[in-house]
Amino acid sequence: MKIEYLGNLEDSCVIVADLVIVGAGPAGLTVASQCARSDKRVLVVESGLEIETPEHAALNEVESAGEPRSEAQFRKRSEFHGSQARFWSHESQPFGVRCRALGGSTHAWAGKSAPFDPIDFQSRPWVPDSGWPVSHADICPYVERAMEVLNLCPKVPPGRFEKSDFHSFYWQFARSRIDRLDIMRFGQEILARKPENMHVLLDATVTHVGLSSDGSRFSHLNVSSINGRQARIEAEICVLAASGIENARLLLASRDVHPNGIGNQHDVVGRYLIDHAATSLGRFPSDQISRITRQFGFFGVRHNSRTHMFMHGLALTPETQRREGLLNAAIYFSTERAPDDPWDALKNLLRRRSTNVGRDLLSVAAGSGYIARGVGMKILSTERTPRLLKDVIVNTAIRFSANLVADEFQNRGLPHKLTGLRMEAICEQAPDPDSRITLSTRRDRFGVPIPKTEWRINGQERETLLRMAELAHATLSEAGLPAPTLAPWALERRPEDIVIIDMAHTLGTTRMSVNPRKGVVDENCKVHDLPNLYIAGGSTFPTSGHANPTLMIVAFAIRLADHLALELKSQDLSRQGRHNAKDPAAYA
Repeated sequence: MKIEYLGNLEDSCVIVADLVIVGAGPAGLTVASQCARSDKRVLVVESGLEIETPEHAALNEVESAGEPRSEAQFRKRSEFHGSQARFWSHESQPFGVRCRALGGSTHAWAGKSAPFDPIDFQSRPWVPDSGWPVSHADICPYVERAMEVLNLCPKVPPGRFEKSDFHSFYWQFARSRIDRLDIMRFGQEILARKPENMHVLLDATVTHVGLSSDGSRFSHLNVSSINGRQARIEAEICVLAASGIENARLLLASRDVHPNGIGNQHDVVGRYLIDHAATSLGRFPSDQISRITRQFGFFGVRHNSRTHMFMHGLALTPETQRREGLLNAAIYFSTERAPDDPWDALKNLLRRRSTNVGRDLLSVAAGSGYIARGVGMKILSTERTPRLLKDVIVNTAIRFSANLVADEFQNRGLPHKLTGLRMEAICEQAPDPDSRITLSTRRDRFGVPIPKTEWRINGQERETLLRMAELAHATLSEAGLPAPTLAPWALERRPEDIVIIDMAHTLGTTRMSVNPRKGVVDENCKVHDLPNLYIAGGSTFPTSGHANPTLMIVAFAIRLADHLALELKSQDLSRQGRHNAKDPAAYA
């Protein structure tokens, strides 16, 4: 694998490849890795560097004209996203979370992975514009291959909780092959593997997607480095894999041939913007944590000499969705930190941000046991600790105390003092053409309009979350388990007061469809009416299910890579046929 930086190349140079892929996140790197197994020249173009930088992160700025709107949403977004993405802020990204660096969104994700349900692919009368041109059965073989890419366990645990309205649902966590105490970071993984025939160009921000003069096919990309160095990239095939926001932005901003943008003859590019509607339904007090986590906590599954971590939650059954006209949604459980958590107090003191020094000193002193455990985790994570020892310790801990490992893993090795358990919900959104991405009048440093988001949260999502809270309360009580204290909006049936935030799962803006009037790409992720421009990633998803999307993004990327391999081979045969036709000696 060859890595170069645009800023080091000759200005205005021309780079030629067989396949160029825009974006080095899970989708782009998966397509590239699969296609690099051939003898083709595969070029990955990434706006950032190996790690995130403030200069590149500034290119993630968006303007928001939709949700979130309230101060409560702003606070919740900052709490939820702020600790995950290094240079993210609500002010610069009032919708979504984007990371410009090798590895893309895996710089900020939690590794949580799960497949979509069969119902997610079906056309549902109560969900307008639902249905995929690809079936659940079609994608299953690619999900199995994606699990291997993500270092996941293919075993499906048996259902532990099956009631009339809910059934067991399991998430697992993609663990790094490089750092045994971390989740999978695609940048680290690709640097460790170094696939042959793959060329990565960093610090290369795409500013324009070029078409042939008649607009019939992809022609080239214009790219620019932070320091202003420019280049033109020409390729037989192009794949846009730059995120749900950026894919739409690039198509809309490239207007030199088609005035409405590429693939936008029917004004669909940027529409049907969806995320997952997420909120807290209620809570359990600290004395009930153990009973709930024994039933719905974390557990380990042994596979191929490794212990894989699973999380048990609940999902609405397809029958309940049909009966009540609900969206697909699930429940999981997360711990609540105490106000006097010693690690939070210690960080306040060390950063000189304490508003009450005496109180924070007492919290640190009283929580010395938590501090000691955290120091132990930091020692375990150091490079001086042998990898074999790490494997033994981590796998054994997951096997015998998965909930403890999960808590410390999610908190980056810092054990926190807990006061309770929250019952959280994650819900799909019904596709809405008025929820969309357009272009702002503001421009980035390269003169390209920044994206303008208008994310909409509609009544169907709110009603689903309300019924989820009511059904879960009743179902847990009937099962003899502690029932949560529901949030006030649920107790008083005020769905309009639910504080919903985006989960940084930006999907749907270049959706897949058979009919070009309803989508941007076909079932093979090819832009309608363009033979050599493709799109990879969650922006092609017509609906989102409730599952975190990375596993399905990787599955569809593998499927696309298989298709592209055939396309490139077909082009070779076609060129060879034309060559032979011009050379009479070929038939002698």
